[in-house]
Amino acid sequence: MSIILGIDPGSQITGFGVIDAATDKPRAISHGIIQLKTGTLTFNERLLLLSQNLDHLLKKYRPDTVVVEKLFLGKNPDSAFKLGHARGICVAKAMESRCAVFEYTPREVKKTVTGSGGADKLQVAEVLKFVLKIGHFDFLDASDALALAYHHHFVHKMNVAIEQAKKSL
Repeated sequence: MSIILGIDPGSQITGFGVIDAATDKPRAISHGIIQLKTGTLTFNERLLLLSQNLDHLLKKYRPDTVVVEKLFLGKNPDSAFKLGHARGICVAKAMESRCAVFEYTPREVKKTVTGSGGADKLQVAEVLKFVLKIGHFDFLDASDALALAYHHHFVHKMNVAIEQAKKSL
């Protein structure tokens, strides 16, 4: 595992964050958003735009691993269905690129990054700025995506340590 792409999917804005996890201390490479709510695009056209932008990101950064936020059901079923479509595009594009795909809930990620599963988006962004030495985030969707990548790095590192400990017993 070396390059991890975190994706915070959305039907209007999708956040992305890329880290280099080749060492114990991950390094942020890039983060930002894919703006899908532009002009008069239909929902299907936004999904196509998401697919095209993900192709670009996957070719540019060549991640080994893609981490996608798990779907949580909100109060609006229509929004949940649209989010599910966006997530499906993200997972399919990652699989087409032969990446390992992992999914985590927002609560799991927040707990790893801040110590509290109930932390808000601003708290997550503040911790990431400190840990990954980032000056600022223009969009919280980008910091959420970077948090997904960081969380996966941490989980993977812990799983490797556990496996090594088991072998030494």
